[in-house]
Amino acid sequence: MKKRNSNTYLDDKTRTLKITDLLEKEHPDAKIALEYPNTLELLIATILSAQCTDERVNKVTKTLFKKYKKAEDYANADLKELEQDIKPTGFYRNKAKNIKKCCQMLIEKYNSQVPKTMKEMLELPGVGRKTANIVLANAYNVVEGIAVDTHVHRLAKRLGLTNNEDQDKIEADLMKIVPREKWMRFADLLIFHGRRICNAKKPKCEICVLKSLCPSAFTF
Repeated sequence: MKKRNSNTYLDDKTRTLKITDLLEKEHPDAKIALEYPNTLELLIATILSAQCTDERVNKVTKTLFKKYKKAEDYANADLKELEQDIKPTGFYRNKAKNIKKCCQMLIEKYNSQVPKTMKEMLELPGVGRKTANIVLANAYNVVEGIAVDTHVHRLAKRLGLTNNEDQDKIEADLMKIVPREKWMRFADLLIFHGRRICNAKKPKCEICVLKSLCPSAFTF
């Protein structure tokens, strides 16, 4: 008979450090999966990754980045054509509109360059904290927070590190218990663990290195 794991006696900061250490050993290759030659293309790829797998985004951008090379190319693109170019990523109408407006703002305010601060990034159409965190950390090594994607959202809840559903509130909860120097790494590790072990529908609790620390884990 399955029983819920009740090993939750450690305080959240101590447990989070242990989780991080275990995941480092389990997924030493954890890193951003999006493929991008430059900062602008990292921004575009991250916008496209909303509600879409990184694998599919990489397939789309392999062709997209050959067609659109500068912010001006996206800003001047025919909207309907851009929609078709990114259609496989889903929500393509909204994404195309945001990408076009985003690049127009990059040209008008930032000399066609992707800005380097959270405040400026959040002014860009289609950019929330998740996208801003990913771009700032990977392009500029500027760490302002923890990128909360669907994997981080799911695992943070299962691990009992947050009770919130809102991404920004989850990020705030994690920032309180994850050391600042681990913010970027922590997200990468949770993402890889979410893909490989802690799946949405059928988590592999029996082989999970975190099962002794996870209040949601099943023991047998």
